[in-house]
Amino acid sequence: MAPEQFRDYLCALARLQIGPELRGHLEASDIVQITLLEAHQRLHQFRGTTDGEMRRWLGRALANNLADEVRKLLADKRHIDRRQSLQESSSRLEAFLAVDDSSPSQKADRNEQLTRLAAALAKLPEPQREVVVQRHLEGRSLADIAEQIGRSEASVVGLLQRGLKGLRGLLQEEV
Repeated sequence: MAPEQFRDYLCALARLQIGPELRGHLEASDIVQITLLEAHQRLHQFRGTTDGEMRRWLGRALANNLADEVRKLLADKRHIDRRQSLQESSSRLEAFLAVDDSSPSQKADRNEQLTRLAAALAKLPEPQREVVVQRHLEGRSLADIAEQIGRSEASVVGLLQRGLKGLRGLLQEEV
C-alpha cells in the first residue's frame, strides 16, 4: 500500500478545507505534495494494515500540514486584515482533526465512499469540478460561484449539470 494511491482523496480533502478566504494563498496540490513526501519519509512509522487506516493517517497529516500553513499566514503581518477569516478556517481545520465517534465499519464505509468520490471528481474537467465542489461541498450560491469564476449564472448551472451527470456516470461505472 503506497501513499501515492490516495492522491485524489487527499486533493479532495484539501480542496474542501481550503475555503474561499484561503484560495490564492494556499494551493491544495502543494499541500498534498508535501503530505505525500512526508508520508514516504515516515512510512516506517505507519502502524496500520488497511487502506482505511492509511487514509486516516494521511488525512491527519494533511490536516496538520494545512493547519501549519494557515498558522504561517496568520503570522504574516501582511495578512492582518484577513486574520479573522483565516482564524475561522483554522477552526474548521481543528474540527476536521477532531475524533469521530462512528463505528469502525461506518468509518470504513464512509472512507471508501469518499475515496470513490474523490477519484471521480479528479476525472472531471476543472471548471465542472470546481463548480460541483463549491456548490455541493462548500454550499456556495450560484451567484457567488458565478462571480468568483467570472461566468454567468446560466453558465454555472450548465457546468454544474454536466459535472453532476459526469460524476453519476463515473460512480456508476465503478459499481
